[in-house]
Amino acid sequence: MGFFDKFKLTKLREGLQKTHDEFVRKINRVFYQSRKIDDELMQQIEEALLASDAGVATTDRIIAHLVHEIQFKKWSEASQLRDELRAQISNALTRNGELRLAEDPFAIPSDKRPYVQLIVGVNGVGKTTTIGKLAYNYRNAGKHVIIGAADTFRAAANQQLEIWAQRAGVDIIQQHAGADPSAVAFDTIQSAISKDADVVLIDTAGRLHNKQHLMKELEKMTRVMRKLLPEAPHEVLLVLDATTGQNALQQAREFTKVAPITGLVLTKLDGTAKGGIVIALTNELRVPVRYIGVGETIEDLQPFDPAEFAKAMFGDSAFQTETVVNG
Repeated sequence: MGFFDKFKLTKLREGLQKTHDEFVRKINRVFYQSRKIDDELMQQIEEALLASDAGVATTDRIIAHLVHEIQFKKWSEASQLRDELRAQISNALTRNGELRLAEDPFAIPSDKRPYVQLIVGVNGVGKTTTIGKLAYNYRNAGKHVIIGAADTFRAAANQQLEIWAQRAGVDIIQQHAGADPSAVAFDTIQSAISKDADVVLIDTAGRLHNKQHLMKELEKMTRVMRKLLPEAPHEVLLVLDATTGQNALQQAREFTKVAPITGLVLTKLDGTAKGGIVIALTNELRVPVRYIGVGETIEDLQPFDPAEFAKAMFGDSAFQTETVVNG
């Protein structure tokens, strides 16, 4: 592992410290020394998973699997169950062991240039900063990036996006407040084609209360963009705030009803002790987590690596056992 990889892993672990400390503390209390498997133990495991925001459906699946293993393998000691729980949590994070992180997460297909990504999400989840950080990562990967400021209903959004574009060192295309978002998207792609850009990141309005209007707006943007690029957009990324827990999962469900979401970005993971929401999102939606935010700075948006996330959240080795007072 090179210096850069070690640095990124350190930042990930620092960002997930709250989640790690809270979850591992609860699990250690459940699996205290010489404990026997009983109904109370299973209930406490279930409560620990739910408290981490792993979600009801995922928790139910994990508990059902553990019960099956207990019966099939005739386990009686809690220590026999501990490693199986960790394995199930890791499998949940990796969608049954499938690692999705590409060798170069910022590579783009050679036949899809410019590579167009629509960024969606409700106001306040960190959509603008995510675009800035994505642009920064792509530029650092040697890509020519152009941002399209198509959230024209909020003047502040364009101002913030312009600041982030400057920080990232990339171009930005914008129009006056209230302009047609589709026109901005068209101008951005036209500019990207003329400048031989590699990546286009297009901001969108953060509204979900009127789903019908949002769907029509996204459909119109897609039609307009395809006048220039028949396959655009190549990605539709949904930004979610990890600190909102199960509300983030509900937002994801609602957005997938009105937009062809291809990936998720989970921000503010460093600000919550409930990082289990990643487990819920990975398992309960058929949409992969692409990136996670673990800090405030422009370098703190990272490609989601399920294996490294599991290590950062739960530790490299099996859960530690410790002698504690029950309860």
